[in-house]
Amino acid sequence: MAGKFRDIPKIPELRRRLLFTAGLLAIYRIGVFITVPGVDRGSMSEMMSGDGGGLLGLVNLFTGGALEMMSIFALGIMPYISSSIIFQLMQVVVPAIERLKKEGESGRKKITQYTRYGTVVLGIIQGFGISLYLENMHNSNPELGLLVSPGWPFRLLTVLTLTAGTVFVMWLGEQITERGIGNGISLIITGAIIASFPTALFQTYTQYTTGAMSTFTVGILLVVAIGVTAFIVLMETAQRRIPLQYAKRMVGRKIYGGQAHHLPLKVNMAGVIPPIFAMSLLIFPTTIASYFQDHPIGQFIQTVLVPGDWRYNLIYVVLIIFFCYFYTAVQVNPMDIADNLKKSNAFVPGIRPGKKTAEYIDQLLTRLTTAGAIYVAAVCVLPYFLIDELGVNFYFGGTSLLILVVVGLDTVGQIENHLITRHYEGFGARPGSAEGSSRIKGRTLDEPENI
Repeated sequence: MAGKFRDIPKIPELRRRLLFTAGLLAIYRIGVFITVPGVDRGSMSEMMSGDGGGLLGLVNLFTGGALEMMSIFALGIMPYISSSIIFQLMQVVVPAIERLKKEGESGRKKITQYTRYGTVVLGIIQGFGISLYLENMHNSNPELGLLVSPGWPFRLLTVLTLTAGTVFVMWLGEQITERGIGNGISLIITGAIIASFPTALFQTYTQYTTGAMSTFTVGILLVVAIGVTAFIVLMETAQRRIPLQYAKRMVGRKIYGGQAHHLPLKVNMAGVIPPIFAMSLLIFPTTIASYFQDHPIGQFIQTVLVPGDWRYNLIYVVLIIFFCYFYTAVQVNPMDIADNLKKSNAFVPGIRPGKKTAEYIDQLLTRLTTAGAIYVAAVCVLPYFLIDELGVNFYFGGTSLLILVVVGLDTVGQIENHLITRHYEGFGARPGSAEGSSRIKGRTLDEPENI
């Protein structure tokens, strides 16, 4: 594989896309260190240091430490993801949005524009919630000197700054998707997670040197990390291959068709979207509850939605399973696949073309999605058991490792597509073999693009 990477500089377009992506990610990381006006960064970091395993620690992980420094990017990309969830759900229940989806490219652009408007609205709501939260923390611990001058001017400035930061991050993600290597939103989240890892490793090393964590615990942690990574790679590359047979047909004096192929279906068709969507939905009600901290309902929501609490874990798992089924159903239509196979004179041996083929594919998708949903949910709740049992004070493994591995595999696939398109051998092909230039390994039909 190392030899294949040497082919990348030989393709000017691919080289430009990679440099463009790296440049925008660097801009994002620079913006993380710009603090919201009126907030003391040192006091904010001191306040966050005691919440490594709480909800703020979780948000801080997926913003690359932006919340800890109260950066202009403290909201990260979560409002955009929440807005995407809302409009994807509306495509199912609102006829007008559903009609827009069926209009093709023009309809997709309108839905994207509405998603951007929704991002601004959610950014304003969450930004106002953070401003109230900061004022409450300032009033509870005035000795920290968290805020310079609390009040409505600070609230409005915070809302404006955080909303503008979210819109800018959204724009960066869209630019990476269109002009970079692709999957801009996923790469931004991945970059934020990677940026948080050195600090997490240093904390673990400090715990080990001070005796707070034993050698046995560190060994278990390392084994679990390797095992979970290998398990994720195995499940993400696992496929159910449906055998296909093409009917023979005569064109002139030649007979075409008769070849045997297969239709690959991934076990996890939804990728990392379900845990990201579930996390966004769990963060949003907590933000709303911060407006009503003195009300019993607001206090109950903030008590229940605490990472590690069994009620939070249960809701998190249910949402992950729901979004696995929902996103697979939205992205993969068995009837469309059956119609496409019928038009290309392909059929599944032993299954009648048309409706029977669609039912057969739907049955397989249901079984695969069930296995994929259980796998994703199990991987994502792993960190909470590590925090409780091993005393790890950061979100090791789980959702973060899932995102890193899946986005890494997809990014390699994007690079491989460029290499193969320009007659270079792919990462998975042997030198001189025809396999690297004939097809893209590991890609599946109707595979959804990850966020």
